[in-house]
Amino acid sequence: KQYDCVLQILLLSSDSTDDFSLHCIKEITMDSIIFDVDGTLWDSRALVAEGYNLQLRDEGLTRYCVDAARLRPLFGKVMTVIADELFADFPPAERYALMERCMARENAYLQKNECRIGYPGIVEALRTLAGTHRLFIVSNSQRGYPELCIEKLGLGDCIRGHLCFGNTGTSKGKTIRTLMEKYNITSCAYIGDTQGDLEATVEAGVPFIWAAYGFDTPSAFDLRIDTPLDLVQLEREGKL
Repeated sequence: KQYDCVLQILLLSSDSTDDFSLHCIKEITMDSIIFDVDGTLWDSRALVAEGYNLQLRDEGLTRYCVDAARLRPLFGKVMTVIADELFADFPPAERYALMERCMARENAYLQKNECRIGYPGIVEALRTLAGTHRLFIVSNSQRGYPELCIEKLGLGDCIRGHLCFGNTGTSKGKTIRTLMEKYNITSCAYIGDTQGDLEATVEAGVPFIWAAYGFDTPSAFDLRIDTPLDLVQLEREGKL
């Protein structure tokens, strides 16, 4: 498909620095914007760790307990990869079953928590963008997690649809394409924070907007935001 955008990729060097809030290297026009969750909409690492640890302690597996720092490099990866990292001592079937139980406990824990973990300005930014674009979510998470994020941030009237690894069982790039086909999206960008998000956009064939306030530094991006409200500025400049 042909997308109504002008692509220009910047490869980041390890010593490059920017002292301004927006590093815009392309012009894009699009009807939809797709968001990552962790490191883009909110930072749930501490609460996720607490949910995992409740389950691990109940099962007498306290030596596998985690904290936010341990989860940081794992966020954005699919659940099987996270299980391989956290529970490598277990045979595959057992580690994936344990991961499922931890994620179920995580969802239950997040549901009971107020979850005041949205990035400053994210709700205002999405509510503004929802007036001009269709907004969606694609995550590598388990089923139920995008819905929790939408509910806790109060974005039910802004997000038109969502898909995750738990729904599709495919790579994030393929999940993005599946969502695009499901909702007849012909021009969009994906906003995320990790190298994996960049690679997903390459696979999906869509522009990548890097949320630089998140967890990782990707090797390239099409647009950069340093705060969620930078998206509003990009919209005002006609770059979205």
